[in-house]
Amino acid sequence: MDDSTERLNRVFAALADPTRRDLVARLARADATVGELAEPYDMSLQAVSKHLKVLEEAGLVTRGRDAQRRPAHLDAEVFDLMTKWIERYRREVEERYRRLDALLGRMTGTGEQTPDETRDAS
Repeated sequence: MDDSTERLNRVFAALADPTRRDLVARLARADATVGELAEPYDMSLQAVSKHLKVLEEAGLVTRGRDAQRRPAHLDAEVFDLMTKWIERYRREVEERYRRLDALLGRMTGTGEQTPDETRDAS
């Protein structure tokens, strides 16, 4: 398994938890400390810290130091990696649907030929 595949595995595993997805959504709006992130939850600071640790290990979050504060920061670079992976499969699925639409169109007599079919017919 290459590094990018392993990284994607860690990212998707981290995002499988709804609390961590919510933390990511909140960090997308602004950096925040563990205390600030813990406010809306009925869980300890330690539990929120553990969730942040998983997000850090997946490369989604970095922790800074601002005087006495240690704000968490969302790393957008990882989302580029995820987007490229998702986009690849989205294109493949769209192509399959285009071929299916063309086939159904030919079967019902309402479809247009694709450029490949036009070339093959001549």
